[in-house]
Amino acid sequence: MKKATKKATAKLNLSPAAAGKKIDERIEELGDWRGRTLAKMRTLIKKADPKVVEEWKWNQPVWSHDGILCTGETYKSSVKLTFAHGASLSDPYGLFTSSLDGRVRRAIDLEEGDTIDEAAFTKLVQAAVAYNLEK
Repeated sequence: MKKATKKATAKLNLSPAAAGKKIDERIEELGDWRGRTLAKMRTLIKKADPKVVEEWKWNQPVWSHDGILCTGETYKSSVKLTFAHGASLSDPYGLFTSSLDGRVRRAIDLEEGDTIDEAAFTKLVQAAVAYNLEK
């Protein structure tokens, strides 16, 4: 039997429980400020939308509700939350810091020591849910 490659593993359809476990593992394996930041943002997303579904796609956490809300990518110097339809969302608090010229996506890059306006982030997640429900 062939061993699954990383590319093949990234395409697996995991149950929400299994995806949640993969996200837990990612947070633990990071073991630094990036893991803590990802865990905090995960908590805020789940609080903003109690019906959010956790998925594991493209070897990263994905949060969905009738479509993708955002992904949680981790890099050496940042945690990036990419909103699938961010360009269609109002951002009166200026949370989006990346992919600002894109036609569809927008992202929030968080670096070590950064803070986020939790109330504004909650509203942004809820706006992403409303957008998906209207599509």
